[in-house]
Amino acid sequence: MILIAVGANLPATGFDTPLATCEAAVTRIDEDADMRVVRRSRWYESEPVPKSDQPWFVNGAVAIETDLIPEVLLARLHVIEDTFGRVRRVRNEARPLDLDIIDFGGMIRIGAIDPTLPHPRAHERAFVLLPLRDIAPEWRHPVSGADVGSLIAALEPNAGGIRPL
Repeated sequence: MILIAVGANLPATGFDTPLATCEAAVTRIDEDADMRVVRRSRWYESEPVPKSDQPWFVNGAVAIETDLIPEVLLARLHVIEDTFGRVRRVRNEARPLDLDIIDFGGMIRIGAIDPTLPHPRAHERAFVLLPLRDIAPEWRHPVSGADVGSLIAALEPNAGGIRPL
C-alpha cells in the first residue's frame, strides 16, 4: 500500500477553501490512469509546523494502488501540485497544495535517492499520523517498526494543534 499525505493552507485558484482544494486534488489523483485511491482519511485542521502566523492547514491522507516506481509517482504528484498552483520558494511556506509520499509499501530508501522513504519526518507529525491511522490503523514505520498508535502516543506535547474537521 502506498500512503500519501495531502495538505493545504491556501485555496488554489478557482476553489473557495483549502478543503475544497484538497478534495479536488484527491479526485485528480484518482482520475490518473496509473493511480487508484483505495482509502481516504477524514480531514483535519492543524497548526503550521513550525508555528507561524500562517493560516491553519487542512490535512488528510490517501492510500493508493499504482504500478509506478517512486520517482515517477513523486513526479506525477508534483505535476498535480503545480496544476493547483504550488510554487516552491521557501521551505514551510503557505501553499495551496502539498502531496507527500509517506510510505511506499514499506520500502526503505535513505540517502541521496529522491524520494526518501519512508518520509523522513512523518513519525514526528500529528498532521500526518492521525490521518494515517484513519486509513491504515495497522501501519508500522518501516524503519523503527513502531505502530502508528505508539508513534501518536510518543508525540511531543508541542507537536502542534490538530482537530478533525
